Amino acid sequence: MSLNAATSCCIRIGHRRDKSCNNIVTLNGFQLSWVNELRYLGIFIVSARCFTISLDHAKRSFFRAANGIFGKIGRIASEDVVIQLLKSKCIPVLLYSLEVCNLSKRDLQSLDFTVNRFFMKLFCTKDISVVTCCQEMFRVELPSEIIKKRLVKFESRYCIVS
Repeated sequence: MSLNAATSCCIRIGHRRDKSCNNIVTLNGFQLSWVNELRYLGIFIVSARCFTISLDHAKRSFFRAANGIFGKIGRIASEDVVIQLLKSKCIPVLLYSLEVCNLSKRDLQSLDFTVNRFFMKLFCTKDISVVTCCQEMFRVELPSEIIKKRLVKFESRYCIVS
């Protein structure tokens, strides 16, 4: 099995993450490069003091999918159709495998804001109370609520004690 450019990199996590280190060379002579961010199974791991992931790529993918849907059907389809497509196609892109990651309160708020922002665009408002009312009316759960439910299901399935 040969290494390619996509898999030939290393990342440091811990209190010495910013210290320089010697390059690692494999038995085949490939040199592994040191990076600050690494994609593994769709999650972007960031070089930090403790295990940390970046949500920027997930949010960018969400907006790309949501704007693609909105751009194609826009104001032609009803809000109900747009929201159903958002729930079935875009939110899974945003939340992919996040139940196994230890997300901070700030990360969860950031994910919630991402969905709230799209609702602001869809309903042409900047009032969060209007957005909240629309989300309740269309039965849209915020990412923080979805992740909490998924985490409980994940822990019960794999008997993880926290």
